[in-house]
Amino acid sequence: MSNIIVIGAGVVGLSSALALQARGFNVTVLDREGPAAGASAGNAGAFAFTDILPLASPGLLKKAPKWMLDPLGPLTVPPAYALKIAPWMYRFWRACSPTQVAASTSAQTALMDLSKAELEPFLSASGTVNMLRRNGNLQVYESQREFDDSKPGWDAREAHGIDFRHMTADEMAELQPGLSPRFTHGTFTPCWYSIDDPKLYVLALAERFRAGGGTIERLNVSTLRPLDGGVEVEGRRTDHVIIAAGAFSHRLAAHVGDTIPLETERGYNTTLPPGAFDLRMQVTFGGHGFVVTNLSTGIRVGGAVELGGLSRPPNFQRSKAMLDKAAAFLPGLKTEGGTQWMGFRPSLPDSLPAIGRSRATPRVIHAFGHGHLGLTQSAGTARLVADLVTGSTPAIDLTPFSPQRF
Repeated sequence: MSNIIVIGAGVVGLSSALALQARGFNVTVLDREGPAAGASAGNAGAFAFTDILPLASPGLLKKAPKWMLDPLGPLTVPPAYALKIAPWMYRFWRACSPTQVAASTSAQTALMDLSKAELEPFLSASGTVNMLRRNGNLQVYESQREFDDSKPGWDAREAHGIDFRHMTADEMAELQPGLSPRFTHGTFTPCWYSIDDPKLYVLALAERFRAGGGTIERLNVSTLRPLDGGVEVEGRRTDHVIIAAGAFSHRLAAHVGDTIPLETERGYNTTLPPGAFDLRMQVTFGGHGFVVTNLSTGIRVGGAVELGGLSRPPNFQRSKAMLDKAAAFLPGLKTEGGTQWMGFRPSLPDSLPAIGRSRATPRVIHAFGHGHLGLTQSAGTARLVADLVTGSTPAIDLTPFSPQRF
C-alpha cells in the first residue's frame, strides 16, 4: 500500500485525504495548527456553484479605484504592502482582459460542475450529508443602474445553464423579509448551497478520516525535497505529497522548484449569536463586498478583500465596518455579542486554483489557491487529486489549472 502525506488540514486537504483513503492509500495529514484552523474555520459556509466569474474582470477594474479609496471598503491594499504586491497586481490586471476572463470562466465552470456533481456522494461517504442546506442566495442591488451593470454576469451564467430569477423589491421582501427598502432589485439563485457551519464540517471530516485509519499530526512543514521514487518531508520518506496548505502553500511549492504567485486575501467577519436575525438564505451585498449567512452557530457577516500578506496584524475595524452596514441594510439585526475573525484566503491572480503535478516530480501534487471558493470546490479538487495520484485521466481538463501556467 502506497503512503501519502497531505500537507494541510483545511477543507481541501482533508477532502483530498478522504478521497485518497477511499482509493486504498495509507494517508497522513500534516498541519501547522491542526484541522480547521485557517480559512476553513471562518468562511461564509457557502457552496457557491454559481460563482463562475473570476474576481479578475473588467467589472472589478471599474469598481476598484473607488473601493480602494476607502481603507475599510470592499477592496484595499495597505500602503506599506503596495510595493510588495505590485507584481501580483500586474498579473491580476492582465487577467482582466476579455480573452482571459472568457477562458477563466470556462475553466471555473468545469470545476464548479465537477464539484457540484461530487459533493453529495462525498458528503454521503463522509457521513456529513445531514449538514447540507439548500436555501439559495439572494444578490441585492440598490439601483436600476447597479442591477443593469450586473446583467452581463448573469448572461454568462445563463449561457452556462445556471438557474436564477431576477426579482423586484416586493418579490424580495416576500422571499426575505426585513431588507432595507434601499434595495430595489435582486437576483435569487436556488442552486447555491451552504453547510451548517464550515468549522464543524471540517472537524467532522477529520473525525471520519481518523475513523478510517488516517493520522493527523500537528507539524509545521518547512523542508520538502524529491527523492528517487518518492519525496522526503521533514526527514520522512513517502510515496506522494499533496500540497494543500492554503495561503502557505507557495512556500512549500518553492522547495520543489515551482514559483507560484500566490497572495493572501485577508477576509474578515463577525459571527452573531443564533437568532440575531430571521435570515432565510444567504444575502449578498455585492456593491459592498460582503455577505450575511445563517449558520447553525449564528449569523455571520463577512467578506471583503484586504491584500495584505501573512504577517500584518488584523484590522478588525474592517469587521466592524461590515457589521455597521449590515445593521443598516437589515433593520432589526441584533449586533450585540458577536465574535470577530480574520483568515487568509489563498488567491492566484487569474482566480483559478493550482491543481496539478510539480515541475520537479509527479510525486508532488499541488491543490491550492482557491481564493473564496475552497469549500465550494473541495469535493471536485479531491476527486482530481485522487485521479492524479492513481494515474487516472482527470475528470476535467487540468490545463487551465496547471501550476506551471505562470
